[in-house]
Order: sequence, then C-alpha cells, then structure tokens
Amino acid sequence: MLFGKQVRHVKRILIVEDEPLVAFDNELMVEAAGYTVVATVDSVRDALTMLSRHHEACDPADKECGIDLILTDIGLTGNRSGVDLAREAGKIGIPVLFATAAPPAGAEQLAIGVLLKPYNDRTLKAALKVVEKRLAGKARIKAPDGMILYDEPPLAA
Repeated sequence: MLFGKQVRHVKRILIVEDEPLVAFDNELMVEAAGYTVVATVDSVRDALTMLSRHHEACDPADKECGIDLILTDIGLTGNRSGVDLAREAGKIGIPVLFATAAPPAGAEQLAIGVLLKPYNDRTLKAALKVVEKRLAGKARIKAPDGMILYDEPPLAA
C-alpha cells in the first residue's frame, strides 16, 4: 500500500517489572513510541488479573480492548516468574517479549524474543518494531543490537 498507513499488530502492552524505576522508564518509553500501556504491574498474580480483565473479558470487535504484547522481566515480586507468566500468556495466544539480562533456558519456546538489560529508549523502540514485523508474518527480520529474536514465534496461529 503506497503512502498508506501500516496496520499495527501491537497497540496495547502490559508491562510486568518489579523494579519501580525500570517500570516507570518502560512506561514512558513505550508510550513515547506510540503504544498504549494497559497497566504496569510487578507480579504474575497482578499480570494474570490484568489479562483476565483486559483480554479474556474483551469483545473482539472493540479495538481499544485487549492486550497485544506482554513486556516482562523474569524476576518478579512473589513466588512466580516471568517464565510462568509467559506460559500462561501462551495458552491464550498473547506474545511475550522478555526484558532481562539473562534469558532463561527454553525462552525460545515461550517468547518472541528477549530485550537484553540494560537497554535504552532507542533499543526498546527498535525491539518493538521488530516484534511488530514478526507478528505481521514477515520473515528474515534482523534483530537490533541488544535483542535476541527467536526464529519462530511460540504461538499457534
């Protein structure tokens, strides 16, 4: 589509981060990149509550409802981790981008990729663009420095 507006596959992002300053920075950077932050929470329990509230109870015709991506750290408040959250999100078809310094074993089965900490505004924006392209079905995408992009998205079509 020449001069047309590209369809966005990611509009609404749930941020899950237990470090308050990192969570705040993520909110600012994600919103500055043109996305809507559905919520910012620090535990799997709270994230699952948001998933229930904003995804499972959502009318598919409502374009301002739902969660399109979860940006989550691995270490979170409480007994469960970002890995546990990714497993739950995968069951309902929501892609996950881990934001961590040390990707967990098996992350390629749970997430679309990993944004390596520490990262800056430019790296986060570039990573979100890459996630958009991957979710749009584009092949041969080069991940920016500071991001690991897995070959195949873990979600069923």
